[in-house]
Amino acid sequence: MYPAHRRHLLVLPDRDAAEEAAELAGERFDLDEDPQIVREALAGEDDAEDAQWLVVLEDPDGALDTAALRELAEEYDGWVERE
Repeated sequence: MYPAHRRHLLVLPDRDAAEEAAELAGERFDLDEDPQIVREALAGEDDAEDAQWLVVLEDPDGALDTAALRELAEEYDGWVERE
């Protein structure tokens, strides 16, 4: 049985953190494609200050180390979610 395709989201507080984390993810992990950076407004908030930034990492083989991803996100005061 093959592992399910996974998508990991590094949830970060600002764009600079997201850009730096995406660059480091590309250096630290064997990725098939470059991480995507996405801005996500919090539900019910119109203020740009209340946005989170996501670094989206595709993990088609389910091989990325979630503990290492968590450590990377925490370096930038963020966390990891999986889809």
